Amino acid sequence: MQNVQGILLVIAAMAGFTIEDMVIKHLSQALPVGQILVLIGCGSALVFAVMSEARRQSVLARAAWRPIFLVRAAAEATAAMAFVTALSLVDISVVAAVFQATPLVITMGAALFLGEAVGWRRWSAIGLGLAGVLLIIRPGLAGFEPAALFVLISVCAVATRDLVTRRIDVAVSSTVVSFQGFAAVIPAGAAMLLVSGTAPVALSWGQGALLMVGIVFGALAYYAIVQAMRIGDAAAVTPFRYTRLLFSLLAGVLVFGERPDALTLLGAALVIGTGLYTFLREHRLARRGGTGAA
Repeated sequence: MQNVQGILLVIAAMAGFTIEDMVIKHLSQALPVGQILVLIGCGSALVFAVMSEARRQSVLARAAWRPIFLVRAAAEATAAMAFVTALSLVDISVVAAVFQATPLVITMGAALFLGEAVGWRRWSAIGLGLAGVLLIIRPGLAGFEPAALFVLISVCAVATRDLVTRRIDVAVSSTVVSFQGFAAVIPAGAAMLLVSGTAPVALSWGQGALLMVGIVFGALAYYAIVQAMRIGDAAAVTPFRYTRLLFSLLAGVLVFGERPDALTLLGAALVIGTGLYTFLREHRLARRGGTGAA
């Protein structure tokens, strides 16, 4: 029963993240990307600051501001800048499809930089998954969109964030860590405004309300995913993270009038299939106490 609850929470979280993405993409048509980052950073950081204080966990605790936490926050800010920029320029379905390669990049990074054992089967899956990414973005071909490379930057930054997270002090609560990540987005967005020379735009009441919707759904999605991983078995609930792509495809078609072509869908299928295989392979080896060479 707990696994069923966990699966439902993951699906709800992926729907929430998709709603947040839709809000960002819509707002980016009228607001500078840097301004969107500042506003989302402020709103989300406030949410997690309140959550932390409610649990009597200080966001200013010295243990939470060691250099490794700052590295994680910097990676979070880089990921946000690249992801929101990609959403503003590229179809939401393409962004979501490429972003599903994140687990593969994390596995590759763990092997290359953390010395974790990865056998030939998972390396083959990573290679196929990256080939799927190439099918989606198509570098050098007529359908190539250079802005899609921002998604790859975001994927690498998220992978860096998650790999660093494995090394941080577990005594520091996840709400405090999340506060740091969103707080880092604020100066990142301000820097984008400064570098681009773009002036902030006054929000209408409708835009302000839409922004609040995005912040609320993003925070609820985060809470749901944390709860899901706590109450459900990882092998049961993690594969349902890929429902985010389904929701994004539906949003792209129904809300933004997108029409993903056959190569995009084929590439997305390769990314999801190899990602699922890699996760299930890692889970099976962990249960057996084996190595990546198996």
